[in-house]
Amino acid sequence: PTTITRHLLSSTRHVCCIPHVPPHLPTPYKYQFQIVNSSIAGSRVTETEMEVNGGAVSDPETIRSQFLQLLRTRRDAQLPLTVEPAKPVVKPLFQDVTPPTFSEAMESCPKANIGNLKELLKEENLYLHTEAGDQGKLPVLILSTKGNNQEKRPAVVFLHSTHKCKEWLRPLLEAYASRGYVAIGVDSRYHGERASSLTTYRDALVSSWKNGDTMPFIFDTVWDLIKLADYLTGRDDIDPTKIGITGESLGGMHAWFAAFADTRYAVAAPIIGVQGFRWAIDNDKWQARVDSIKAVFE
Repeated sequence: PTTITRHLLSSTRHVCCIPHVPPHLPTPYKYQFQIVNSSIAGSRVTETEMEVNGGAVSDPETIRSQFLQLLRTRRDAQLPLTVEPAKPVVKPLFQDVTPPTFSEAMESCPKANIGNLKELLKEENLYLHTEAGDQGKLPVLILSTKGNNQEKRPAVVFLHSTHKCKEWLRPLLEAYASRGYVAIGVDSRYHGERASSLTTYRDALVSSWKNGDTMPFIFDTVWDLIKLADYLTGRDDIDPTKIGITGESLGGMHAWFAAFADTRYAVAAPIIGVQGFRWAIDNDKWQARVDSIKAVFE
């Protein structure tokens, strides 16, 4: 079951679907900023930086402001957002030992009954430069249907799971595009076009843990998603009040944080996007997560 929480922030309605926590489990808010301060995040965030009083969330606007300031202070240089044309990716890089070839779950999303959908789809490939450096180049894949360019449509941002990439999301992008949405996929940090080997993401996590100079797990991608919102709200074909965000697993966590940081994402509905790290430790259920990124702990 989910609890729909609505925040009236300025004149924009911000809706988040928050999984209900059974009463016998600790509430996630108690550990919200202890979680992002965990070894996995690699961010070395301190309670002083976030000014969290006992881990309780009492003033969302204040915490949002502090979180945005944290993201800004971790950028070497803030550049104006620029757009660069890109080409379709022919051979996507998956950082799995055995690259996936098919997903029934991805393919099961129903498409509108349009006989010539492939011909009607409009594909855009581009890069957004969100900050200086190689990882500041955000690869973006956008699918929509050809039609009246004057029509403003709702948009949905889809975020992939660990070791996947935006091309993995194509069945979902096509399904939502067929139903009138502008569907957007991106490569998160150290994934897809931002990776050069099967260990790029793992190596970034290890480097972050040792050096504390980057935030590859969640925060750096959240920065990209804030910049993505800058771009999407400026497009003529997108209704800036109707932009949603979702993601699977790692992408789900990215979606939660991005929607909190930037209320231009009017709806957040992640898939498998909640993980209670503190609960896992307290209940001796941490082994699977550690095994998935062993190099960070070795």
